[in-house]
Amino acid sequence: MQDTDVLVIGGGPAGYVAAIRAGQLGRTVTLVDRVDIGGTCLNHGCIPSKALIDAANDVHSIQNAEERGIEADVAVDFESLVRWKDRVVRKLTKGVEKLCEANGVTLRKGTAQLFGDHRAEIRSDDDIETVVFDHAIVATGSRPIELPGFSFDADPILNAKAAFDLDGIPDELVVVGAGYIGMELSTMFAKLGTDVTVVEILDAPLPRYSDDLTRPVRKRVEKLGLSFRFGRVAADWERTSDGRIRIATEPAGDETSEDAIEWHPADKALIAIGRAPVSDTAGLDALGIERDENGFVETDALGRTNVDHVFAVGDVAGEPMLAHEGSAAGIVAAEAITGAAPDPVRTVPSVVFTDPEIGTVGLTETQARERGYEPTTGEFPFRASGRALTAGERTGFVKLVADAESGRILGGQIVGPEASELTAEIGLAVEQELTLSDVASTVHAHPTLSEAIMEAADCALGQPIHTFDR
Repeated sequence: MQDTDVLVIGGGPAGYVAAIRAGQLGRTVTLVDRVDIGGTCLNHGCIPSKALIDAANDVHSIQNAEERGIEADVAVDFESLVRWKDRVVRKLTKGVEKLCEANGVTLRKGTAQLFGDHRAEIRSDDDIETVVFDHAIVATGSRPIELPGFSFDADPILNAKAAFDLDGIPDELVVVGAGYIGMELSTMFAKLGTDVTVVEILDAPLPRYSDDLTRPVRKRVEKLGLSFRFGRVAADWERTSDGRIRIATEPAGDETSEDAIEWHPADKALIAIGRAPVSDTAGLDALGIERDENGFVETDALGRTNVDHVFAVGDVAGEPMLAHEGSAAGIVAAEAITGAAPDPVRTVPSVVFTDPEIGTVGLTETQARERGYEPTTGEFPFRASGRALTAGERTGFVKLVADAESGRILGGQIVGPEASELTAEIGLAVEQELTLSDVASTVHAHPTLSEAIMEAADCALGQPIHTFDR
């Protein structure tokens, strides 16, 4: 039997960050994970996907650099690319292990289940260990949702994890779901030469984002040869005589005729219709921990469940199901446990690594108006950015949303090069309640993409320097 101040169940970006922070604050911490430290994000999601997306971007850039006077033929050894990706992942997982150990966190591999108010069992292949704890943090994450009839156990049916470990680049791929995972991976494979068809039940890709942000993405991927089948669902699949498969799609709705069914040949099918919480493995019912109708653990702003000494953070605690939000929530929970008075997580950016990238943070113009503000906006196009043009990019814009009366920045939206990086400055402005004048009067290095944020602030103030757009 082992005693620990804090038991953390799940070693993803929410769990391991919570564990490290609790260790820094002087608590004894035990972190339990069934597989490798780092969770889905580091091992099978955020990191491997960005490694392969970046490589695909390199391939596409080289193949389309004639305008710059660069001509080259590119060959991709996908097996070598996957091995490189795996080395990146291993380096980071080892780094996280060392960080945990350096902060006094005890690592255990196994499945932790609560069975009493302050007791849990850790089950591994050859042992069962009982742990007595003062506080617990549940960070068990999420898993991909299976589509009925499309089991991930079938070799040609892929989830994102399997897509990152293929032996080669498929000639034809059907992707079911045009959310951020589906669109990121569709773009990646299209740039590597795959003929991609995306099946989406709704009438547009990336439904969480506004049309002005998604329109440039859709235009770019269609130029890559990607085709969409909107308003349709994947209904069935079968193997063909040539060793491949074909996917049956039908219109979304209650009634479908045989004539409405379409068949799409492919080598593989990637199912990316969302993720569900892993809230069924940690013994939550033994303590009466409440979950909503979708299985997400219900918490307050500090991550506390209805059982005072048990917290839940990350994907298992619900939207926005983003790694960086989980990490921030993990810090808040650890500080709450140690008696500090942490600020709840407020400003959370959302980014999509498509081409071009999308980044949003804070309120949109519509949301600001719904909350009672009289918003003013400023928009600066990347076609007027010297740095964007030197990078061969002219698509997209930066838009700032501010309160007209005070000038306080309420949010921002970006579609264009490096949107994922640029969003951080707007997030800082929102979190620290900076004004348009604060950003406009901050000298930004030239030529940089970040100047577009300063220019958008100038546009909102009615004093644009490098554009006529306001």
